[in-house]
Amino acid sequence: ETNTLPFHPFENQQGDILRVEKEHQVLQEQLREAEEKFEQSQSRSLEEIAALEELLKKSVEETEVSQNELDWFHQDSEAQMKKWQQEKKENRENLKALKGTAKKHSDTNERYLKTIDDKEKQYNTCLNTFLETSNKFANEKSKLEELIKKSQDDSQECEKRAVKAEISVLQTWKETETWKLKGTIAKAEGNVRMLKALGSSASAAPVLKPQIDSWEIFISNVKKQLEKVEAEYEEKIELVKKGARNCLSKVEIVDFPWP
Repeated sequence: ETNTLPFHPFENQQGDILRVEKEHQVLQEQLREAEEKFEQSQSRSLEEIAALEELLKKSVEETEVSQNELDWFHQDSEAQMKKWQQEKKENRENLKALKGTAKKHSDTNERYLKTIDDKEKQYNTCLNTFLETSNKFANEKSKLEELIKKSQDDSQECEKRAVKAEISVLQTWKETETWKLKGTIAKAEGNVRMLKALGSSASAAPVLKPQIDSWEIFISNVKKQLEKVEAEYEEKIELVKKGARNCLSKVEIVDFPWP
């Protein structure tokens, strides 16, 4: 009567309805929170699903590319396998041929080894003979070198004496020729002095003047000849000192006519 008794059939005891309402409110709040979480989770799931779908699409494309590459790889592998089998066959044939060639080379090598042994014996014999001959020639060479050195020393001494002799001859020719030319100059100068003395008078001067001029020209030419002779002989002497050959010849002298 005052709402203190349980309300059958909804309550077994007092306050069940209030408790159920409170629980209902709590459950509604939990349901609301669960819905919000579900919506958030659903939104994230949709994003993840979109990303996964994109990733799946990319994976499918990569799988298709990989499958194509795998097909190409299988085709290339088959081609390589055929090529390797052919090369293996060729290598077997080459190996068989090489074994035959190796046997031939082995037989040839044995023959060559035997030949080498024979040649080595011959070489040792020839080497001993060569060493004996070489020692003999070395002794003879030493003697010949001593003779050559002595001959070279004698030759150098002879060359020195020959150079001195040539210089002496050229010096003698030079002195002889210069002495002759100087004597001619002295005679001509004496004649000029005599003519100048005779032409000291006024009457004789015009007559003797041409003769004096002629003698002075003659003296000038002979002096030039003297300088030329001295210079050429000195040049020959210097050439001989430096080792020149075929210098032993007289200097050509021009014989000027006397006035």
